Amino acid sequence: MSRGGAEVRGPRPLPYPLVRYGLRPPAQGGGLAVLVVVTVLASLAAPHARVLRDQAAAGLHALPGLRLPALAAPSTGRAARPSPRAARAVAYALAQRGKPYRWAAQGPDAFDCSGLTFAAWRAAGVAIPRTAAGQLAGLPRVRGRVQPGDLVIYASRGPSRRHVALVVDRGRMVEALGRGVPVRSTRLRGGYLGAVRPGGGR
Repeated sequence: MSRGGAEVRGPRPLPYPLVRYGLRPPAQGGGLAVLVVVTVLASLAAPHARVLRDQAAAGLHALPGLRLPALAAPSTGRAARPSPRAARAVAYALAQRGKPYRWAAQGPDAFDCSGLTFAAWRAAGVAIPRTAAGQLAGLPRVRGRVQPGDLVIYASRGPSRRHVALVVDRGRMVEALGRGVPVRSTRLRGGYLGAVRPGGGR
């Protein structure tokens, strides 16, 4: 409707919740009135929310066959416990730390890389190939995570073109790296050609 050329709008209908509960909208700028309206609506809705909550709880108790899946235990970040033979191989390798590197030596006073792994598993009562290439080719491959006692074989610039180290814990290994570097425990490096497990499943 227009009056004197200007459009005059009639009163806007009340929103449904306000009509239902007999309330009128607050005047413009009436922030306190809005807060009162919201509080009243919340207090009126609260009993219904409690009823719905109680009904939902009763429905769950009425399902005796419902079982929630168990959560897996968090990982501790440590390697699996080694077998007795693997533990002996690890202990032997760790005991050689500080001894010098010497090409083709397999102990007891010096080692090359595969001589160390060969001697460690020999001390555990397991015969394995003598060279790093032979160990990679002749022993069962590891599927999944490496464990203490496993051997990791890398590409190398040495005469055999292979380097091998023995895993002693998750993220650690023992190796006889090369001339001038004594037998040492160091971080397990990535990028190896393969990992093998002497003794199979042990």
